[in-house]
Amino acid sequence: MCYLDTSVLAAYYCPEPLSHKIQTFLGQQNKLVISSLTEVEFFSAVSRKVRMGEIEKPDGNRILAKFTAHAETGIFTMISVENKHWRLARGWISLFSTPLKTLDALHLAIASAENLQLVTSDKPLYQAAASLDVNVYKLS
Repeated sequence: MCYLDTSVLAAYYCPEPLSHKIQTFLGQQNKLVISSLTEVEFFSAVSRKVRMGEIEKPDGNRILAKFTAHAETGIFTMISVENKHWRLARGWISLFSTPLKTLDALHLAIASAENLQLVTSDKPLYQAAASLDVNVYKLS
């Protein structure tokens, strides 16, 4: 089972250089998992793309509607962020061994605690996951 970080979802739904590769990869997977964190970050990423003029507002609305429809029809298994995820993220940040940001640490903690493979296109997140022995796959 694959836990998708926001970089993967954004490229799946929005036109980006890795979109085709990510769409192909995700189409080959049996079970896709996201968290409530991923969902909120995805909405934020689409909002930023609209504000920055990368996509038009109607396109942003269509993207969010498509994602919501996919989520409601069960394409994704949704995991809630729990106290155990926060504690694990906090523990990794306090090691001072990686430049982990808060939300990336939470993604890693969710994937690790739930025994899922993290799928990302974010190089720093991939490197941090590898250094913490989190099962990770990088799409590039």
